[in-house]
Amino acid sequence: MNKLFIACAFFCVCVAQAQEKGYFFGGLETNTQWLLDDEDLKLTESSPGFIAPEEQFRANTYVQLNYSYGKFTAGVQYESYLPKALLGFSPDFDGSNGIATYYVNYKTETLDITGGYFYEQFGNGLILRSWEDRQLGLNNALHGVKIGFTPTPYLELKGVYGQQRVGFDLSEGVIQGLDANVDLSTALKIDEVGITAGASYVGRYQDNGTNDTIPSTVNAYGGRLDLVAGNFFGGVEAVVKDEDVIANEEVIPSNRLYDGTALQVNLGYARKGFGSNATFRRLENFSFYADRLAEGNQFNQQVIGFIPALTKQQDYLLTNIYVYNPQPRLLTEGFEQRAGEVGSQFDVYFSFPSESFLGKYKTKIASNFSYWGGLDATFNDDLSYDAEFIGSGDRYFRDFSIEVKNRWNSKWSTILTFQDVIIDKGVSLGGPLGVQGDIKATIAVAEATYRFGNGKSIRMVGQHLWSDDDRKDWAGAVMEYNASSRLAFYIADAWNYGGEGEIHYYNIGGSYSKGITRFSMNYGRQRGGLICVGGVCRFVPESNGLSASLVVTF
Repeated sequence: MNKLFIACAFFCVCVAQAQEKGYFFGGLETNTQWLLDDEDLKLTESSPGFIAPEEQFRANTYVQLNYSYGKFTAGVQYESYLPKALLGFSPDFDGSNGIATYYVNYKTETLDITGGYFYEQFGNGLILRSWEDRQLGLNNALHGVKIGFTPTPYLELKGVYGQQRVGFDLSEGVIQGLDANVDLSTALKIDEVGITAGASYVGRYQDNGTNDTIPSTVNAYGGRLDLVAGNFFGGVEAVVKDEDVIANEEVIPSNRLYDGTALQVNLGYARKGFGSNATFRRLENFSFYADRLAEGNQFNQQVIGFIPALTKQQDYLLTNIYVYNPQPRLLTEGFEQRAGEVGSQFDVYFSFPSESFLGKYKTKIASNFSYWGGLDATFNDDLSYDAEFIGSGDRYFRDFSIEVKNRWNSKWSTILTFQDVIIDKGVSLGGPLGVQGDIKATIAVAEATYRFGNGKSIRMVGQHLWSDDDRKDWAGAVMEYNASSRLAFYIADAWNYGGEGEIHYYNIGGSYSKGITRFSMNYGRQRGGLICVGGVCRFVPESNGLSASLVVTF
């Protein structure tokens, strides 16, 4: 109530004193769900199918209001999860509503100060990233103070202090951090090569109670270097984390302490018509949370760093079934022992010259290869372990894909995609890694779009997945019709004809946009499993129902 009173009072004063000189901006987003029983949505013959929960209607609503006047900007975000949050979201949100975040910011050319809730990222985000993703149900904003100082055009300094948001509460742990970024090329007046360097520190303080063995403060230190020379570019970032206990399902199995490390390297080349990029990353015991007991939670709550899957981001019905979820954790229990992950990703892009035969049709080819595996580690009886830098640990994920795009004329365009993937069952389905076996699948996708003109078009997608594992073979199809630039309809189906029950995951829906408003609605089934956005994933359960979304921005 105090938050709401303060926010309302602040905006009333703003409107009264500076209505003509300042301006408002913000938006409204509401996502609703009406869950329905579906006795045919069952993976086994003995399953009762999908039984809708007692709270069949669910809604996530966000209202953001910001006001800017001169060098000052302030804002609040109201959120409602009534009567409960959407299915699959953290129970921390269920039945809650109120002012979730608020901030006041003062910014000049050299100084940037924020009080309240804020988002921040150091480097690539390995050591610190706070951000919001409503589709994932993730918001780990920091509540406290952030100060940015840019004394020269080539030097940027940042400091943060605060607690992380957890639902409508704050984390028990307190986060503090410093970051420096230097443009060495500008500072040293080097024109031929672009060089930037950075250093970061992030610490977490959390009361250790009566257990003096557990450190109350855990620090992480990072450094990075980025280079650009002609058509070549590259970068490296390394982070080390102090010793800390490990937790599993909110239990600390022992008082033994373990440090952690992270290393990420990327190299690339780009010119007209061609580009390539290679990324290597190694993570050893690199879980870092605002609360030590939050380690491994499935909702990504209280995570301090940003560790996305470095794989090709898929956007088709069937290529999205077997996706990779990073495995940075250390586990020393007898039933599952692992120390982290190591792997690489390679991308190559090529477009044919316009004077060539394929160039006439604007042919573009993109290929991707990625491999991720567990660290090769030996675990000892005293719960210590030894890990190789790379070694030959268990394979978690291997993916190869190639995509060919063509624009045949002003009306027709096509995309052909081929993917071959191997994924550990523990990564895809849950459970221990490296002991359940693999899932191997091959996917082919053909997409065609025809443009009628005046904003009208039709898009058709056919896809197939072949596999002798898990739920066997799938077939999928999508048809999307854009009646205008404002109105669109679609129908889609992913048919697991090789699995038990031969389930159809059908969906039908549409959207309408006008000005600052967009409304969409769909009815159908949700396939259970990993859902990933930007390489960050969460598990969602099987369900059936009607969904609607309203988005207004101003």
